[in-house]
Amino acid sequence: MANVLSREKRIAVLHALVNANSERSAADLAGVNRETVGKLSLVFGLGAQRIHDRIARELTCTEIECDETFSYVAKKQRQVKPEDPPEFGEAYTWTALDRASRFIIAFHVGKRNQVSADTFIADLRARLVVMPELSTDGLAAYPRAVGAEFGPSISYGQMVKQYRSGGRDDHRYAPGRGVDFIKKTPVFGTPDLARTSTAYQERNNGTMRHKIGRTRRLVYCFSKRFENHVASVALGYVWYNLGCIVRTLRVTPAMAVGA
Repeated sequence: MANVLSREKRIAVLHALVNANSERSAADLAGVNRETVGKLSLVFGLGAQRIHDRIARELTCTEIECDETFSYVAKKQRQVKPEDPPEFGEAYTWTALDRASRFIIAFHVGKRNQVSADTFIADLRARLVVMPELSTDGLAAYPRAVGAEFGPSISYGQMVKQYRSGGRDDHRYAPGRGVDFIKKTPVFGTPDLARTSTAYQERNNGTMRHKIGRTRRLVYCFSKRFENHVASVALGYVWYNLGCIVRTLRVTPAMAVGA
């Protein structure tokens, strides 16, 4: 008879993973083999992606913010060699957030380039049945992708922050302390520049770095395989949408958006 892990053990592993534990920690907490946790994390992530594809569709979100967060697979980009697989190195998570409900409409893991921007924006457009007002940072890949999928009639603006440089030596790994200026630029249509912002998305980035251990900085909890990284990101964002109550809304993002 095959050695099948009990339902209770699988739930224990899932509980540990969605609470930002590494595979090794999840194995210790659930009392199972680490390789088993690795296989389960991939299964859970693929299942989470299917759930997201089923519920994140025909949405009527009217104000959307997009951003990208840095992480890496196997090694830092500067350590990548020509013979390494193309998925090694930087692995940015592209996300689109509905401002009203905090629901993560779309997410994509890839490089910070035009190909990933095109794929991400196409996925976002496919999940909507309305023309939203869109805000992003100043990444140059966005306008072409947005124009191709939404057309020039969308109200789309970019916000660029210029961070203050310098500071103490012990802050060399920290982001810039303070913002010198913020520049908002209309790209398509007539966006309300007073509302052009990525503040909610940036706040969510901090939340998700806490919930997805593989995306944290300056730690050894990084992904060794790209497919496991993608699965972990999917599990984290779907759990956030379905299982995390937004304090100010008092419901989960999925409940708030009606998904």
